[in-house]
Amino acid sequence: MIALGLSAAARLGAQDPGAVLDRAQSAYDSARTLTAEFTQVVNNPLVGAPDTTRGTLRQMRPNFFEMRFSVPRGDRIVADGRYLWLYTPSTTPGQVIRSAIPATGTTGPNLIGQFVDHAHERYALRYVRSDTLPPDGVADVIALDPRVAELPYRRAVLWVNRDDALLRRLDITERSGQERTIVLRALRVNEPMAARAFRFAVPPGVRVVEQ
Repeated sequence: MIALGLSAAARLGAQDPGAVLDRAQSAYDSARTLTAEFTQVVNNPLVGAPDTTRGTLRQMRPNFFEMRFSVPRGDRIVADGRYLWLYTPSTTPGQVIRSAIPATGTTGPNLIGQFVDHAHERYALRYVRSDTLPPDGVADVIALDPRVAELPYRRAVLWVNRDDALLRRLDITERSGQERTIVLRALRVNEPMAARAFRFAVPPGVRVVEQ
């Protein structure tokens, strides 16, 4: 009877979206650095077929971030602590876009934190289901609807691993209607990193466009 009671309590806890996001925030807060292999699928209904990209993601708190693409090879998104660099020679050769990282808010290079940090205040939360995301096991799937207008999303759906409470997948619907899915695999946290690893050197002949 005791075992059955504990099992039922665990199921109820898993179905509380606030409790799931609290665990996700705690896991995020304890991870000063994060490295993962990513697959990103962008579906723009105005363009046609979905676009799939792959690569390696690295993040070091508070505002160092990199997505280094293997497909398409050579594309990079880098936050060096002061600026965010968007370099996509696969689509816009000869230029890199540079913008200042916001001092506050959630539009900076904070892929995970912008969803799990103070989620109760900024989103209406809903438990969707439990699901599996091989090879990482069971995830609790939580829908987030923004409470505040300045967030650039209509909705986000997070897949939170039940074992370590780290995010494994994000399904994002942007205000434009574009849909973006990011799946993270082979996650590693708290590995040593240095700020210099996030430097972006402008390639010769590439024009810097300020935003």
